[in-house]
Amino acid sequence: MTLVLGLIAVALLLAAPFAVYPVFLMKVMCFALFACAFNLMLGYTGLLSFGHAMFFGGSAYISAHAIKVLGFTPELGILAGVLFSTVLSFLVGLLAVRRQGIYFAMVTLALAQMFFFFCLQAKFTGGEDGLQAVPRRALLGFIDITKDIHLYYFVLAIFLFGFLVIYRTIHSPFGQVLKAIRENEPRAISLGYRVNQYKLLAFVLSAALAGLAGSTKVLVFQLASLTDVAWQMSGEVILMTLVGGMGTILGPVVGAAVIVTMQNYLAGLGEWVLVIQGVIFVVAVSLFRRGIAGEIVAIGRHYNAKKTPE
Repeated sequence: MTLVLGLIAVALLLAAPFAVYPVFLMKVMCFALFACAFNLMLGYTGLLSFGHAMFFGGSAYISAHAIKVLGFTPELGILAGVLFSTVLSFLVGLLAVRRQGIYFAMVTLALAQMFFFFCLQAKFTGGEDGLQAVPRRALLGFIDITKDIHLYYFVLAIFLFGFLVIYRTIHSPFGQVLKAIRENEPRAISLGYRVNQYKLLAFVLSAALAGLAGSTKVLVFQLASLTDVAWQMSGEVILMTLVGGMGTILGPVVGAAVIVTMQNYLAGLGEWVLVIQGVIFVVAVSLFRRGIAGEIVAIGRHYNAKKTPE
């Protein structure tokens, strides 16, 4: 059943750009991958990071610089961004995973703010102007991605790759250990698991996939800016995850689609968009404690339980 639903979803995604504006769909997929990566940390490991914009935006800057200034091809630019976010997250994680709860969150926030001011002052980032007009060079040397429809399928391939990596991680023995750490860390330690190593690996994997999302976004909008590394971006991905459903595989995708749709179609309301997002967040937390996808899954399980004879 899961395979059938997955194939249907892929078929819909393949046909989607002929019915919906491709750039909007690509933005949704980039942020959906970012939210899924963050959910691996929060929903499955129980670690709340306030600094994931550091990896999303840092990777965007590296990719933009590599493509625009150094002349890298898109795939090499994306790999450079992912490599940067992987190395940076390993260094940050060595310090952060030694702390738990709010202390972990504050360490990531403090380091992310330091990185934000570095990006503001560094010359290669363009300061407040950012890196603009990043060229869309031929992919693999022969695929023209200057056309949105061609770029869409490249972004779709990256999203599906990242999503499958997360899905496989969650449903592996490693993923089961992460869930055990989330539920009861002292017991996981008593069973002999090196908890800090597992948390560090989860942190690095999550940041690497967040970097993949940030690097891909550069190709879509041809821009890397301070918005990508600001603390608001970290808050936004938390909002996407909680609204969609923390700890569910599809929740972050739903949450990203809801938030990006609001930003796109309510842009004319200016700052009121933030107020509306706040109201939706309060309603979601109050009425849908498991998030939108989480509540749908819970209702489905309850319905199946009633149908199953005792």
